[in-house]
Amino acid sequence: MVQDHQHEYNSQWEAIRSIANKLGMTPETLRQWIKKSEVGSNSLVQGFHNAERIKELERENKELKRSNEILKSAASFFAAELDRPSK
Repeated sequence: MVQDHQHEYNSQWEAIRSIANKLGMTPETLRQWIKKSEVGSNSLVQGFHNAERIKELERENKELKRSNEILKSAASFFAAELDRPSK
């Protein structure tokens, strides 16, 4: 709504103040909603954060797989030690 009517005002802040008053909210609340909407709709920002998160998860997954292999090897080693006849 603000973006649709912003051209009717001297600034975005004036548009926000006027529209917020009509909607019965504070201008700051409406400004925050607009800010969140702009960030949420910006596919480049979302894509960057998603790609960054995917890389982070892939690194974590690789490390967890490596840890699992080490634990499996250790479990096999100790199981073999327990099965060995004692002297």
